[in-house]
Amino acid sequence: MEYKNKTEVTEFFLRGFPSLIELQIILFIFFLLIYVLTISENIIIVTTIKIHPKLQKPMYFFLSNLASLEICYVSVTLPNLLVNVLTEKKTISFSGCMTQLFFFISLMCTECVLLAVMAFDRYVAVCHPLRYVSIMSHEFCVQLALSSWVSGFTITIIKVYFISKLSFCGPNIINHFFCDISPVLNLACIDMSLAELVDFILALVILLIPLLVTVISYMCIIYTVLKISSTNGRQKAFSTCASHLTVVTIFFSTTLFIYARPKKAKSVDANKLISLFYAVFTPLINPFIYCLRNKEIWDTLTKYLCYKTSFPDIFSVCNKK
Repeated sequence: MEYKNKTEVTEFFLRGFPSLIELQIILFIFFLLIYVLTISENIIIVTTIKIHPKLQKPMYFFLSNLASLEICYVSVTLPNLLVNVLTEKKTISFSGCMTQLFFFISLMCTECVLLAVMAFDRYVAVCHPLRYVSIMSHEFCVQLALSSWVSGFTITIIKVYFISKLSFCGPNIINHFFCDISPVLNLACIDMSLAELVDFILALVILLIPLLVTVISYMCIIYTVLKISSTNGRQKAFSTCASHLTVVTIFFSTTLFIYARPKKAKSVDANKLISLFYAVFTPLINPFIYCLRNKEIWDTLTKYLCYKTSFPDIFSVCNKK
């Protein structure tokens, strides 16, 4: 894309959190810890799923894709945020802003589709258990995962193309801590109605279709679970979906609020806080949700830690298992 012929702006200033300027060192340590923890725990999940034979199942294959996505997700925004927290000149180049915008939205769109794929996987497991292995073959799972990534990045190419066609002639102050669609569109100095309409329609498509698939899948799951006679059987069937349902609720409730509406409204501090939650904190808490609510992963992790550690008190816990 030829940015030089379309704009006089060569860089943007990211306002971040100006009200917390006196807490720069504390914020830097806080976000650095979040970044290290998020990367570490998601790498642990990917590695655990990859090396343990009993986790070679479709559900964990998709979870491994989600964990890999979360690593990329936080790496798009947090390193730049860490630099800006400690510097007075909180700038990002125009091309850097467009690149950050592209990868962030691509990964978010990919996660929308991937969560719907995971819901479909749970639907097949609960509603068609005898056909689960034949339906969710390894080849089909790879195709579903690949389609999630391809669709997310393809839709974002269209979004960013129309945004890059706009002219930005000042001001160049983005009221956010990273380059997001709404704050960037607010700086356009020409009519942005076409770019805004395209973005709004594509946001509805990439959010509502996966959400519809997820809702229908869980309606079928609930219907099937309620037909199970024993209470223990119902709890066991629904426990396999509890962690995914929690992640879906958190993700779609925040992203729908931010993205499934026209972009002309100004970006306010409330929006920044919500963006901070789904862009920074959600990748941090997702591994805890999946590990704490999933007995197979939790048992595998604890047994692996017990095998590697030399502390006697940990060994006693392992022996009890």
